[in-house]
Amino acid sequence: MASHDLPGGVYRVGDLELPRVGYGAMRLAGPGVFGPPTDRRAAIAVLRTAVELGIRQIDTADFYGPHVTNQLIREALAPYPDDLRIVTKVGAVRDETGGWIPAQTPADLRAQVHDNLRNLGVDALDVVNLRVGGGADGHSAVPGSIADRFEVLARLRQQGLIRRLGLSTVDADQLAEARSIAPVVCVQNFYNIAGRGDDKMVDLAAAEGIAYVPYFPLGGFVPLRSGALDGVARRLGSTPAAVALAWLLRRSPNMLLIPGTSTVAHLRENVSGAGLDLPSEAIAELDAIGA
Repeated sequence: MASHDLPGGVYRVGDLELPRVGYGAMRLAGPGVFGPPTDRRAAIAVLRTAVELGIRQIDTADFYGPHVTNQLIREALAPYPDDLRIVTKVGAVRDETGGWIPAQTPADLRAQVHDNLRNLGVDALDVVNLRVGGGADGHSAVPGSIADRFEVLARLRQQGLIRRLGLSTVDADQLAEARSIAPVVCVQNFYNIAGRGDDKMVDLAAAEGIAYVPYFPLGGFVPLRSGALDGVARRLGSTPAAVALAWLLRRSPNMLLIPGTSTVAHLRENVSGAGLDLPSEAIAELDAIGA
């Protein structure tokens, strides 16, 4: 399967063309996204199968593990296909117990970029997202200026260590501020069929030609639970996950998916499920879930 045969086709932003169905590597690390995988061979198989299926966007971060997912990606896929795009993020590190610690000083950000370069085994990073917010719930944007942090990444882009920049867990003001400093190719925020608090950002990004990449598209560590979703899935002979992914692709043309999994079987289900055709009556029922 070629990448252009994946559900949803491709989305172009600037010089970057990305299949709308990608893969999120977070779940390849151990429990709590900390430590090595329970089955290293299975993790390698998932990554290689993703590329075989035509996936050309892999989302990662060096603080997954830490270092684990990037090292797995390198082991499984290097030398990388010319059209493979690896999207990473900076802004946090892990402590010795697996805690997530914000790390956004200039020195922190530069060190994290170099960690990503080293562990992925590349000379330049395709896309680096600055993960800004977190909030009390872990995924809400925290208002305030991000210029000092984004400028660090913009300088690294000028030096050739980063090709493109993105943002994660931000609001509209922060997006505008970042774009006044350097081009932004993607926004990665929390969003799914049941959690639609970021609707305005989805539409804003689409209007500005920026890719929107929802993290936790299937609910994350707390899977989606919806009677309506389950009912639509039963009627279509599908699964709730497939329906939720198909709905996201239909939501906006700039929507790019990065569902994560640690099994080949689930990976194949996600890819095929995203191409599910949703009839109009199902769409109306699904739209009401997050209303």
